[in-house]
Amino acid sequence: MRVQKKAGWLWIAVDRSTDTGQCLWEAVAHHDIGRIMTDDWQPYQRCLPPTLPTQSKAETFTVEGYNSLFRHFLAE
Repeated sequence: MRVQKKAGWLWIAVDRSTDTGQCLWEAVAHHDIGRIMTDDWQPYQRCLPPTLPTQSKAETFTVEGYNSLFRHFLAE
């Protein structure tokens, strides 16, 4: 997985498996990470340091909007 740091980027993991989450975290952990907002999906607890993420549906509305677009355009 190749990840580039850009100011103001929103990174979205579409495949929500623990392995994918761990791979994404390993790719970005060395960057200066301001905030991580998650829903309450349990595998985040295995991938992320416990003090870093904030679990809140109120703060994930942007990602949920993208998820809706993905579902719409990628539906089979």
